[in-house]
Amino acid sequence: MQEEHRTIARESLLLSSIPDDLANEILSETKTRRFKHGQMIFSHGDVASSIFVVIEGWVKLFRVTPNGSEAVVGVFTQGSSFGEAVAFKGDQYPVSAEAVTDAVVVQVSASKLLELMQARPEVCTAILAATFAHLHGLVSQIEQLKAQTGAQRVAEFLLTLCPKDHIGECSVTLPYDKALIAGRLGMKPESLSRAFAKLRAIGVTIQRNHAVIADTEDLAEYAERDPAEAWSK
Repeated sequence: MQEEHRTIARESLLLSSIPDDLANEILSETKTRRFKHGQMIFSHGDVASSIFVVIEGWVKLFRVTPNGSEAVVGVFTQGSSFGEAVAFKGDQYPVSAEAVTDAVVVQVSASKLLELMQARPEVCTAILAATFAHLHGLVSQIEQLKAQTGAQRVAEFLLTLCPKDHIGECSVTLPYDKALIAGRLGMKPESLSRAFAKLRAIGVTIQRNHAVIADTEDLAEYAERDPAEAWSK
């Protein structure tokens, strides 16, 4: 494994709180895998035997609904892990994972982690922390769907792409296609277009896969505004 990749994996939520000796032991037995844009990492129903850490690119987790549409469960990038909960049960993956850009992921053996969990309880703490972080993320998504307008969800998404604590004008690159952004935010593509149009009044300009934000503080204020007020803006 490249040293840069090892560092990213070591700093992931999955491994960051594990003692160095155990983390090194885990990483010494991992596989680094490269996927092209659109390539499947695993499919719904596959036996869950591994946990994955994203090193480069973006990966989406999704499920196809009974009516044939795609429900996006999550989108992950550098340093994020996924697959923890089901891998330890030897169960089947309840979702599919696909690289939405060219991606590099580290594949960690669940059986190896289980072996270490039985010997060293601090590994259990790290796994619980990663699992609860995913649960918190899902709860946050539900809160957004219930408490924010579509335009507010888009505003918050754009702010996550800006450097932390950045103030003022900010230009960001949309990391993946707009159809996936819409799915990630619980919207249809046409609703995303309408949301982008609404955000022009807040100083957001969209040009292909780039967004220019006139003032991040104005956009943050809009994202946090009472939805009843935001609907009229």
